Amino acid sequence: MTTTTNGNQGALPLIGRILLATIFIMSGTGKLGAPAATQGYIAAMGMPAPLLAYLGAIAIELGGGLLLLVGYRTRLVAAVLAAFCVVTAFIFHHALAEQNQMIHFLKNFAMAGGLLQIVAFGPGRIGWDSRAVNNAQALGVRTSAQS
Repeated sequence: MTTTTNGNQGALPLIGRILLATIFIMSGTGKLGAPAATQGYIAAMGMPAPLLAYLGAIAIELGGGLLLLVGYRTRLVAAVLAAFCVVTAFIFHHALAEQNQMIHFLKNFAMAGGLLQIVAFGPGRIGWDSRAVNNAQALGVRTSAQS
């Protein structure tokens, strides 16, 4: 017995992507608003080249969040964001004796888990990737999604 309907297969993955993308978009825009503080925190954690790490974090969080939101190259973007979550958990939230850091560490792993669901099952029916597949099918082109 299946518990999802065709409507859920379109709406639920989209809602999931929106929820996951929101934290990355908000974090990326927050970093844009406080570049010195962000770079200082990156340096305090022992990361080399704080400016480069700062720019990379903005590109991954803001760029990846927006791409996830619209469903473009969704599986690849979700994989990159999942890896980013795990790496940043170990670098920035490794003081697990502190309850707040433990919560952030586990939050990063939970987000990585949700993102890996997208890697495994795709973006759903609503999004840029699905539109491209539908357009290709209309033209009679076989896509990797059909394999």
